[in-house]
Amino acid sequence: MKSREHWLNSKRLSFYPPIFLIFFFLIGLGSWLMSKNMVDLNGIALGGDFIAFWAASYLALTGHAQDVFNTSVLFKAQQIAVPASQQGYLWLYPPTFFLMILPLALLPYKAAYWAFMLSTLGACLLVLQRIVHGKTAMWCIAAFSGLWVNLLCGQNAFLTATLAGAALLSLERRPVLSGLFIGLLAIKPHLAVLFPVALIAIGAWRALITAAVTAFTFTTIGTITLGTTVLWRFLSNLGYARFLLENGLIHWSNIPTLFAFGRLIGIPVPWAYVLHFVIALGAVTVLWYVWRHCQDWKLRSAALMTATFLVSPYVVTYDLVWIAFPIAWLASSGQDKGWLPGEREVLVAAWLLPLLMIPIPGVPPVPFGPLVLCSLLWITFRRSATSSMTEAATTGAHPDQNKTLP
Repeated sequence: MKSREHWLNSKRLSFYPPIFLIFFFLIGLGSWLMSKNMVDLNGIALGGDFIAFWAASYLALTGHAQDVFNTSVLFKAQQIAVPASQQGYLWLYPPTFFLMILPLALLPYKAAYWAFMLSTLGACLLVLQRIVHGKTAMWCIAAFSGLWVNLLCGQNAFLTATLAGAALLSLERRPVLSGLFIGLLAIKPHLAVLFPVALIAIGAWRALITAAVTAFTFTTIGTITLGTTVLWRFLSNLGYARFLLENGLIHWSNIPTLFAFGRLIGIPVPWAYVLHFVIALGAVTVLWYVWRHCQDWKLRSAALMTATFLVSPYVVTYDLVWIAFPIAWLASSGQDKGWLPGEREVLVAAWLLPLLMIPIPGVPPVPFGPLVLCSLLWITFRRSATSSMTEAATTGAHPDQNKTLP
């Protein structure tokens, strides 16, 4: 008897992504057309968070880098970029990212926005092309809502995802280059926190040492260039960033973590941290298992980039650009080795996750973020366990036997 075809067939994969792509394009176009004086109907500058990047660059180029943490001064710089802007943004970044965006204010705001966003998007797509091939796959990537959320928010997730993806793709054959990419993730240290765990699990010492040296050097150069005051004010501001997170001043509905969902439904801060710690501990355990016992680099990489979002309590919807990489690696593995039950459904949910995170007025919150991310990590773990047993049966090796990098 002929087996029934899965509902996610090539016809649907070819049909639906272009529809989503047109939808997102129209939303972006509509927001620009309905704007006036470069601000939307809510008085927010087009490009969203990017205005803080431009303003920080402007202050540094005019010799006032230390004033980036002064909200009133920063807001005045933002109004130089877009005079009609009524929404002020904070600066919570380390000297490393400050150094990276330093030249932006050499260009007018609009030109700087497109230069930064399109260059980082192009780099992200180039790295993704190392994983997926074919017209259908590229349509799926182009229509991934995470890309569009980051583009409209004017954030740096294209850049961080590129560094993480490039680090993982180069780790096996070029560990020093991989360590360089990991070290550059010092622009957002909380997104790099699991790389040391993974590198220690396989004994990738050259990559680990290179990453540490790169991060230290990058931070030192940023501090020397911008002044030690910038570094100390960043460190002293970490407590304020935690206050913003714990009290909802950074909207919990935009944060795909169990901590944020707990706070959203009224769980006290200590218990929300406990819930998050339990999930984070489980994610680290899964990551360690996959990197110790599975030799498939696609699964190792998917586990790391997914688990990152279950460990850090402060990741925002636009950071979900990262999820394009686990989706691509797992889809590639499924195509090559066959699909396990439920995998394609989880991948579709992950592909839709940034859209699912948009709050709907009058609808009770649903923990789509942690639910989908846990499911994505679970199918990665299940596939890696299956792969490990298959490798052991084929080679006659014990499934716990580990191979380290040279």
